[in-house]
Amino acid sequence: MLQRMVKVQVIGPKKHLNQIVDTLYQAGTIHLEDASRDHEPGGIILQKIEPEEADTLAALISKIEGIQHILPKVSVDTKQEEAIISDLGQQGQEAIIKRAQEVIRTLEPTTKELISKKTDLEFTIENLSRYQDVIEKILPIEEQIPALEGFEITIILIQREFEGLLDLIRDRLTSITKNQCELISASVDEENIATVVIFNRQYAGEVHSFLYSQNVNELRLPPEYLNRPLKDILVLNRERKEEAVALVEQIDSDLRELAITWYMEISALRRLLTDRYEELKVYNKFGQTDYTFIVLGWIPKKLLEPTKMKLRDAYGDLVVVNELEPTPEMMDDAPTFYDNPAIVKPFEYLLSFISHPKYREIDPSPIFAIFFPIFFGLIVGDIGYGFVILGIALLLKKTFSEQFDWIRPLMNLMIIASLPTILFGFVFGKFFGDLGNRLDIIQPMTIMGIYWDRFDAMIPMLILVIAIGVFHIILGLSLGIINQYTKMQCAKYACDCRKHICEKAGMIMAILSVLVLAGALTLFIPEVLMYAGIVMLVIALALIIYGGGLIASMEIISLFGNIVSYARIMAIGISCMVLGVVANELGGMIGVAVIGIAVATVIHMINIILKMFTGSLHSFRLQIVEFGPKFTEGGGKLYKPFRRGDRG
Repeated sequence: MLQRMVKVQVIGPKKHLNQIVDTLYQAGTIHLEDASRDHEPGGIILQKIEPEEADTLAALISKIEGIQHILPKVSVDTKQEEAIISDLGQQGQEAIIKRAQEVIRTLEPTTKELISKKTDLEFTIENLSRYQDVIEKILPIEEQIPALEGFEITIILIQREFEGLLDLIRDRLTSITKNQCELISASVDEENIATVVIFNRQYAGEVHSFLYSQNVNELRLPPEYLNRPLKDILVLNRERKEEAVALVEQIDSDLRELAITWYMEISALRRLLTDRYEELKVYNKFGQTDYTFIVLGWIPKKLLEPTKMKLRDAYGDLVVVNELEPTPEMMDDAPTFYDNPAIVKPFEYLLSFISHPKYREIDPSPIFAIFFPIFFGLIVGDIGYGFVILGIALLLKKTFSEQFDWIRPLMNLMIIASLPTILFGFVFGKFFGDLGNRLDIIQPMTIMGIYWDRFDAMIPMLILVIAIGVFHIILGLSLGIINQYTKMQCAKYACDCRKHICEKAGMIMAILSVLVLAGALTLFIPEVLMYAGIVMLVIALALIIYGGGLIASMEIISLFGNIVSYARIMAIGISCMVLGVVANELGGMIGVAVIGIAVATVIHMINIILKMFTGSLHSFRLQIVEFGPKFTEGGGKLYKPFRRGDRG
């Protein structure tokens, strides 16, 4: 259900602002509003608070995060980290900032230098690896490379699909060097060709400029590689690579040592500074005078006294918490705070994908928690499928809930929905389709003289789901009337609310009148009541037209369309049953038992996965398309208390 909210003012001396705000932050109960905008006590306009400290903290956090990014992650003793946080927290904010600056001065130059060297070395290793790969490929053609003094060697890599460019490059280089060049090619791999270019050094600038303009991959050998045999170059290249790798390993070791020594403290400092920065980000919502400050916000009624007590214990009479007199206009802007039992929480998550209800609206999540599992169970309605869905949900929840936030609520929803699936499976006598019937271990129940086999009881099943739809829609319209009556307390909505109440009451009467007419025509009730049904229908139309105009009368068609939509429960349930029967038929037709069982198992698993998806989708759809709009307007703002968030 949605909790009652209270709007409060927290007033205190300006000199204790930071400490009092920190206490509110630790309490984590107040949803902040802009005090400087909404309140002018005593005719004095409150000024916004613009903390200068925020920029300093942002810079410190950025630098600490940069250091953390450079250092390798090490295991952190949570208790020891909490002890560091507690110790630093007791020293005060100035001490925390001072310590953070000291740590940054100590670590930042060292870590930047080490990571810069490591980056350069890794780039060198990458180049040396390329040299090695190419030189090994062109080693067999070394004898073709002339050793000429005053000549330079470079290597270009060309993709095999652009091999035709070699002729263009050869002609252009011949022109540039006045015929003082030679090109020798060798295949590097299936995609690339390496070409050794030997040219007179006096044309080096023009040659390199031309090669660059052609967007070819030029592999320029370092000066110390020039005029050496390729075998010697390979040896030298390998030595340089091993030396670079050793230096990288040494840098990694140095960074690891720094992490072991400092990581816990900088992690604690980051948390403390981030918490303080989060506090400061909302300071511009606070109002101030020369000597006092005001914090304005909403607190759940049940958390108000604990919050007052926390402030009273810390500051005595220095801080005053005023409960503002609620007015309909004020409460219209109150945030929505869900506080439901654990079994309803998954449905809150489901509702988070659509608009939240307003504060004074009825919380739809407990109602969803009742009808969603019923609809899902009616659609799937199989004992075996229910147990498999339960097992899948438990397994996924245990395996992936830490990696993905959405897994836990959705799997909890499936766990809840699996129970009515099993229950309706007993009613319909279904265990992996008709397998239970074939093995004579279960049969459909007979309730109210109806044998509830999926195939034999299609008409009763259709009547049942339509009846559920009628009840569900009437419930939604009734809740809508209650919501509109509550909203009518706000004077600016009174006229519209009266019309909406009439419209929704007219729709309920229209449904009931059609039921009376249908009952009279089928002689299910006395025929004389047909006249009462006609009168009810006329009154219903009058109410609907008064509430929503002539166009609203067309909504009756949509209303009955909503009710007919509940027939999908029966239709999708039948399709689920048919695929299960097909799985058993195919499995039984295959002569080899093991193969038959495997085929049936695969089809059943496909069917289960499909039904998990379609059952959830259509159960959700009936709630948000047919039912929800009958009473919820949405557009509510969620209660977001001023407190520490979940940060890594």
